[in-house]
Amino acid sequence: MTRSLPELYPLRFEPIFRRYLWGGRRLGTELGKPIGPGEDFAESWELVDHGDDQSVVAAGPLKTWTLQRLFHEYGGALFGAEFDAWQAVERPEALARRFPLLFKFLDCHRDLSIQIHPNDAQARGQSPPDLGKTEAWIVMHAAPGATVYAGLKEGVDAAGLRNAIETGRISEVLHRFEPRVGDCIFVPAGTVHGLGAGFLVAEIQQASDTTFRLYDWDRTDAQGRGRPLHIEESLAVLSDSPGPVQPVKPAFVSESRERLVHCDKFALDRLRMDSAMPVGDGQSFHLLAVLEGAVRVDGDVGGDEVKRGQTVLIPAACEAVTIEPTRGGATVLDIYWPSGRGESDRA
Repeated sequence: MTRSLPELYPLRFEPIFRRYLWGGRRLGTELGKPIGPGEDFAESWELVDHGDDQSVVAAGPLKTWTLQRLFHEYGGALFGAEFDAWQAVERPEALARRFPLLFKFLDCHRDLSIQIHPNDAQARGQSPPDLGKTEAWIVMHAAPGATVYAGLKEGVDAAGLRNAIETGRISEVLHRFEPRVGDCIFVPAGTVHGLGAGFLVAEIQQASDTTFRLYDWDRTDAQGRGRPLHIEESLAVLSDSPGPVQPVKPAFVSESRERLVHCDKFALDRLRMDSAMPVGDGQSFHLLAVLEGAVRVDGDVGGDEVKRGQTVLIPAACEAVTIEPTRGGATVLDIYWPSGRGESDRA
C-alpha cells in the first residue's frame, strides 16, 4: 500500500542560532529573533540541510519535519524540475541527497576573520566530503565606515598573498570598500573575503560549512590563544582570478524584479513590491526572505504575514503563489535554482 504524503504548502522553519565572538544583539533587536541573553549571537540559519544542522518546519501538517526529510520524501515536488539532474551528478551520496543551499542572517558586531572557501571539486576531497561554498551577501545595515574585504588588490597573486602573510602585511593586500545598504556582494568559491564590524547582512550560500581562516586580526581569548589559521589550505584553494570584487550591478527584469546573481549554484533576485505579484512557475522552489516591510503569502499557515527577517520556502509543487505587501511596500529576496543547472558540479 502506497503511503500518502501531506500536500506541500509554503513552509516556515525554526531558526537555528550560532554564537561566535564577533556576534551581537541585532538578530533580536532588529529582526525580532527569539535570542536569549548574551552579546554574541552571530548567525540565524533560516534554511539548512547539513549533517546534524537541520531546519525544522514550524507550522502546519509537516510541523517537526526536517528539511532533509522533506527533500528525501518529496524530491522534485519540493525542489523542482532539476531534481533528478542534481541527484545524478557524480559525488558522494550524502552530498547528492543534501538540499544544496543554506540561507542565514548575520550580525557582524565585530570583525569577522579573513577567510576563503574551496570549490566543489576541492571540497569533495575534505574529510568528510562537503560541497564548495559560493555565496552572496545583501547588506541590510551598515554602520558608518563599515568595511567589506572581498578579493585581493589588483595585481596581487598567490605569491604576493603568501609574501604578505609571511611578512605580517596581509591587511595591505586585501581589496576593501564601504558598501551601502542594499548592495549585493557576490563571493565565488576561492575568493579571499571578510566582513568588518557594523553590518547586518543576509547571506545565500551553498550548503557547506568548510572554511579556511587566513587571518583573525591577531585576536586571542582569555587564555591568550588565537583561533586556528589554515594558511596552506587557503593558498591551495585560492582562485586563479583572485582580484578585487565590487558590488553587483542589478539587472532589471521588470519594474519590480531585479536580478542580482544568476550563477550555476543559485539564482538571486530582489523584489521591490508595492502590490501583489505571483512567484513561482513549478520549475523550482522559491525561498523568500523579507528585508523590509512585510508580505502575505497565499497558503502560509505560519502566521498572518512574513515580516522583516523572516523567510518562507515555496515548494515547486505549489507553482504560482501570490505574495502581497501588507504595510504599503516590501523588499523581498527571491532565491531559486537556476534553470538548466541541475547538472552543474563544476569547480
